[in-house]
Amino acid sequence: MTFIAPELNPPIRTLMGPGPSDIHPRVLQAIAKNTVGHLDPYYLKIMDELQQMLRSVFRTQNKMTMAISATGSAGMEATVVNLIEPGDSMVVCVNGVFGGRMADVAARAGANVTKVERPWGEVFSLDDLKTALATAKPKVVGIVMAETSTGAWQPIEAISKLVHDAGALLLVDAVTSLGGVPVEVDQWNIDAIYSGTQKCLSCPPGLSPVSFSQRALDVVLARKTKVQSWYLDITMLANYWGTDRVYHHTAPINMTYGLHEALRLVLEEGLENCFARHRLNHEALKAGLGALGITYAAQEGHQLPMLNAVRIPAGVDDAKVRSGLLNRFGIEIGAGLGAFKGKVWRIGLMGYGSRPANVLLFLAALEQLLAEQGVTFTPGNSVAAANQRYAAK
Repeated sequence: MTFIAPELNPPIRTLMGPGPSDIHPRVLQAIAKNTVGHLDPYYLKIMDELQQMLRSVFRTQNKMTMAISATGSAGMEATVVNLIEPGDSMVVCVNGVFGGRMADVAARAGANVTKVERPWGEVFSLDDLKTALATAKPKVVGIVMAETSTGAWQPIEAISKLVHDAGALLLVDAVTSLGGVPVEVDQWNIDAIYSGTQKCLSCPPGLSPVSFSQRALDVVLARKTKVQSWYLDITMLANYWGTDRVYHHTAPINMTYGLHEALRLVLEEGLENCFARHRLNHEALKAGLGALGITYAAQEGHQLPMLNAVRIPAGVDDAKVRSGLLNRFGIEIGAGLGAFKGKVWRIGLMGYGSRPANVLLFLAALEQLLAEQGVTFTPGNSVAAANQRYAAK
């Protein structure tokens, strides 16, 4: 008997979790445009334009800036496996799930990994790294700029100088930060960086923007062993994304269209305007949550505007609130991961999803659900506090 599934009819959601974010209608329209071949002159032109726009958003002149044909985790793997050879020393900063994932990827690539750890929600200082740099003498130091599991925003510039003074390469995870807060690849002297499409770029998951400095490329070209992954070997990908256009793999053409349009949207708005919008909506949400007595899990002064990890009020049923938001209001938020499981909600205000309508809808819905669980507050206060922040802009 042949099974034929029913026609797709996905529900309409307001995506306010840790990703994917709401997709801009123009991006969805771009994805639906006619497919061409991956070596078609038109597609090669789109690749060129995509690279130029990625350089603008990464704020870099790096020649080797492109989109890996896979999700952000593949961007992590691509940067690590190209820079690391078996036996190399790598220091990884771990203060959440994704720092831990980077350490795992590095170990699988054969690195001798030294973890530098901070409590979840905190960020790293220079003093946290000095001992590890002196003792491990790493080839690469990896750090997460925007830790999606905790909402912590890691400063990069001073750490970059410390890493380079120690003779190491700096590898940065910008999956959640790109397009939401400043990412200055050249100014901060970042050697390798990766991101994802489904966060502040408001494109479906499926591509991972990456950029390698010339210094990093020189290290790759000087390898004594082949890159562990054939698919992610940057020397071969360079021949496809470079002027030679040597066939490597069949690229996801329509996803490239989507990212192309997503980058156009960011650059049309202007990076500074984009960052200011994320900041304003974060501050309005924070004011509203504060009126409900809800506090943030990340260190004060280092809280991401696009990923708000907040502590669940005592006595509140985590799953019941998230289920109510989804099933009654069509709003998705994220649960806590790892050490924060059952302790925090992760509320995303990313890209197209970072807008006042989402903030106010979420606060009104949350008030209703919290009241049903016996939480005491003055009704309407959270929405009023958010609106007061908007009025003061």
